Amino acid sequence: MGLAKLNELYKTVIIDNANYPRHKGQIADPTGEMQLKNPTCGDLIKVSVKVDDGKIADVGFTGSGCTISQASASLMTTVLMGKDVKTARRLILAFSKLISGGDIDDEDEELLGDAAIVGSVAEFPTRIKCAALAWHAMDEVLDKTQKS
Repeated sequence: MGLAKLNELYKTVIIDNANYPRHKGQIADPTGEMQLKNPTCGDLIKVSVKVDDGKIADVGFTGSGCTISQASASLMTTVLMGKDVKTARRLILAFSKLISGGDIDDEDEELLGDAAIVGSVAEFPTRIKCAALAWHAMDEVLDKTQKS
């Protein structure tokens, strides 16, 4: 795919998910919640998740921030909904590698779907924390729920 086409796809996905976020809102009876803030820009994300029988049965987010942080949270919830916790943790790690400029395997890229497009944020180091915020919150909440 050409660079111009990739940039256009990136803009389309980010703007769509920021303007029409999926799974935005507090979920009922979460098994865990985690709120994180990016102190450098003020982004604030609270992720709530319900894990049932080892799977993410429901997930939502609230908060405010830049377009990238809100879109990334929306994409994350869409990607991880219904996944087993082990797969979710693997995809969180893959997303982190991707936005840091690393390579991931084809299967993880396919499972990330549109969220993989956010990987091009690696070209803008100041925006990596914006893209990663919700994913870090989800990783922490899953870690906390696994230890409970």
